[in-house]
Order: sequence, then C-alpha cells, then structure tokens
Amino acid sequence: MDVVEEAHYAAPSDSKVLITGESGSGKEVLAHLIHQRSHRSRRPMITINCAGVPESLLESELFGHTRGSFTDAHRDRRGLLEMADGGTVLLDEVGDMSMRMQTLLLRFLESGEIQRIGSDQYHTTVDVRVIAATNLDLYERTQQKLFREDLYYRLNVVHLVMPPLRARPEDIKLLFEHFLRVMGERYKVPLCTVSPEALAILEAYGWPGNVRELKNVAERVAVRYAGRLLTLAELPPRITNPRATVMNAAGVQVPTPVDVCYDRMTREGESFWTVVFAPFMSRDLTRETVRAVVRRGLETTKGNYRLVAPLFNLPPTDYKRFLNFLQKHECHVPFQNFRLITPMDGRRTHESVSESKAG
Repeated sequence: MDVVEEAHYAAPSDSKVLITGESGSGKEVLAHLIHQRSHRSRRPMITINCAGVPESLLESELFGHTRGSFTDAHRDRRGLLEMADGGTVLLDEVGDMSMRMQTLLLRFLESGEIQRIGSDQYHTTVDVRVIAATNLDLYERTQQKLFREDLYYRLNVVHLVMPPLRARPEDIKLLFEHFLRVMGERYKVPLCTVSPEALAILEAYGWPGNVRELKNVAERVAVRYAGRLLTLAELPPRITNPRATVMNAAGVQVPTPVDVCYDRMTREGESFWTVVFAPFMSRDLTRETVRAVVRRGLETTKGNYRLVAPLFNLPPTDYKRFLNFLQKHECHVPFQNFRLITPMDGRRTHESVSESKAG
C-alpha cells in the first residue's frame, strides 16, 4: 500500500505527521508503525482521544497539574506529554479539540515547554514527536473558523491519508487472519481457518465500519466457531446476504452503512442501542446515517414512531429515551410525509399528537 510506504519514509525523521481517514480505517495502527520504525521506538508511545476527554480534563491529561490546583488534585501529576519524553504522542481525533486547547497545543509545539495546571511557570521542556489523527477535514474546518490555521500547518508536515478498507481488499485476508490469531491467543481457543468461498465474500463486502468492523467479525467467529473451517454459513448474514446498493473499488456491489444497520436490527435481531446509538456516540456513524436509518424505519411503519421502536428491537420502556435521543442529536425525522392517509380536516390523530409531544 502506498500509504505504508510513505509511512516508512516518514518514520526515521522527527517530522510531525497528520493522518486522516474514515473512522476505524487503521489510523492508529499506522501511527504505531511510524513509532516502531523510528529512533524513538525504545521510548513510550502514548495515545489520547481528544474527543473522548472533556476539555477541563484534557488539559490536565496532556500537561499535568500541581497539588491543590483544583478539586481532587491531591498531589503533583505529570501529563502525558511529559511521560512520553523522548517518545511519541498520538493525538487521536485532534479535530475535535476546543479552540482553547488548540491554543495550548500550539504553544507547546512552538516551544516544547510544559506548564502544569496551577503553576505560574514552565516546568520543563520535553522532546516529543507529535502524530495527529482525525476523520475530519481539518482544512475545511480552518475555513469554517473551527480549527486554527496556524495549528493546522504546524501539524500538517507529513500528511498521510489512510484509505478505507473497501478501497484495499488485498489487505482483508492478512488482517482477518491476523485478528483470528490474536483472538485465538487471547481466549485460548483453537484457531479458525477460512475457506476460499468465505474469503471471497469478505473481500467483496464494503466494510462500512472499516478495520474495526472486520476485527469485530473475526472476534465473533474465532470464539463461536473455534478450530473450525469458516464457510459462508459461519459468517454474519449481513455479510453473506446484504442489500447490495453500492459498488466497491473492485466493481462488486456492497451494502451501504444504512443497509447494514437496518438489516442487523430487522434481520439479525440486534438492538438500536448496539447497532446505531453506540457507533454514533463513538463517532463511527454520522448524523446523516442515523437519520437515514430512522427514515427507513418510518417507511416500513408508514410514519408510526411507536412501531419503529419494536422494529428496532427496543422494549416499550425505551420509547421516550429513543425519541429524546433523536431530538437531542438532531436525528429526528418528521413522520407526516410517511403517512398514507391525512385527515381531511387537517386535524392530526391522537397518536400523531402523542408522537409530536414525545419527540
């Protein structure tokens, strides 16, 4: 793969690296490869998810704090940048940093100096290689004034674009067999082998969840079918019997993320909270995909949200939570357009009024 070759060229230097690509495409794996091939490989590599830590904690995590600087700060604490001195720090989802944190990071990149929270002076200077990763278009965010332009150019010295898994089907066999070995060792079970027919299906599938989804499938079959030959029968139905609506790089029809989510709920009996909610909250699904899934449900139920809930395998007690989630995250889809019959006098039914109030 070209991006791996570029990573090998970038590894020996101390240049900052910006890795972009879809969620789950393997950006962190590429960052570890760069660290392992660098002269810093004997020193630590530390990863922090900038989107998963509140701003108030992120500053402490990166720069450390002094005793008494805030509640529960009972002792001085080194930050991750200081702990990684001589090594590498991966700032995952760097595009989600607040403007204030971007300013603090820029100041560190310019001087290498650490100022702990609660200290009125710089504590030390550290030598850390910074690798940043994001699934966002940082240049576009600079144009929207959501990301500092000067920080963007500081980070974007070597830019590596990690292609999605569907664009590199030649990697699927190696990755899948690697994950099978890892899971076999982790769970102490006999290793599975993959039949040519199953491998062909795996390589033709679109993998909307990228490498993360492939790893999840490998973990599932490695445990459930330990020591067996994997055929089509052992693979998840969403992979062997997809609603094919999109062409992959090899010209083979593969399902869209909407198809995958909808089929997992309606055909495989999985819950909305597992299939849609959790990936959305971890930024693996977009708001547009969630809306499209809900729209598909409303099409099936003729605009009845109360029927969408059991369709998505939600118990009755979760109905209000379901609507509140959609409303809070701007994923609610108006149901009126899906109704086949509209009352002639323009009045809504009691059920429609209830849905509107609940939503």
